[in-house]
Amino acid sequence: MPSDSEDVAMTESKRRQRQSGPSRHDYGQEALENTDSDIGLCGWLLVGLSILFMLLTLPLSIWMCIKIVKEYERAIIFRLGRILQGGAKGPGLFFILPCTDSFINVDMRTVTFDIPPQEVLTKDSVTVCVDGVVYYRVQNATLAVANITNADAATRLLAQTTLRNVLGTKNLAEILSDREEIAHSMQSTLDDATDDWGIKVERVEIKDVKLPLQLQRAMAAEAEATREARAKVIAAEGEMNASRALKEASLVIAESPSALQLRYLQTLNTIAAEKNSTIIFPLPLEMMQSFMKR
Repeated sequence: MPSDSEDVAMTESKRRQRQSGPSRHDYGQEALENTDSDIGLCGWLLVGLSILFMLLTLPLSIWMCIKIVKEYERAIIFRLGRILQGGAKGPGLFFILPCTDSFINVDMRTVTFDIPPQEVLTKDSVTVCVDGVVYYRVQNATLAVANITNADAATRLLAQTTLRNVLGTKNLAEILSDREEIAHSMQSTLDDATDDWGIKVERVEIKDVKLPLQLQRAMAAEAEATREARAKVIAAEGEMNASRALKEASLVIAESPSALQLRYLQTLNTIAAEKNSTIIFPLPLEMMQSFMKR
């Protein structure tokens, strides 16, 4: 457990370092966005021809040049295969050149997916089946397009692998009791791994932990035996307290012989209230001794 807290602390410190200053990802994004000036003389010639063609075909070409992206989307524009300077465009209207420019829309909304059930061998050699859910969103559209082929599929596969790796270092008791800590560890690991792809993992949750049937029966039998032992201890303590109370009551009755007769009458009153057909009336032993002498 101390090692897990140290890993989480190291992860948080790395994240603060990334937020405090420019990282290699920022420099990589700047390099991707500043490639417009590297298209060369031939590239600029093609761009000029494209602009000339657009001017000659006005106003028909205007419908090919003006594009619209929605509020939750961003557009990455490629000019002659290179990312246009300025990064992602949108939301709203933006302008492209015909023939030389193309664009890709990137959805910036939070995406939710289920982690398929994974059979994991725990640290104490118990096979469990665990599934979960992951919430993530695209934080940098440029990196999500330029650095990876399919960010969604890669994040899904990485989540499955991370779930197996994290649970493999835990025993069964920790998996059943420390779900929040496991989810936080998975979130930190996924967030660090997907940082190069422009992905921000917002939340990870463990949905269900399925145990083998034999293990469920063994745990149920253990829990039942524990409850029975506890019930027997409570019953024994009750008997002990009741015996002490009866002892104190007998001492009080011994001090006053008439108290025993009042107790008899109270018992008869209680039996008569229940409408029983048979009533047992206790006789004092002194009366029986007088009959036995005769």
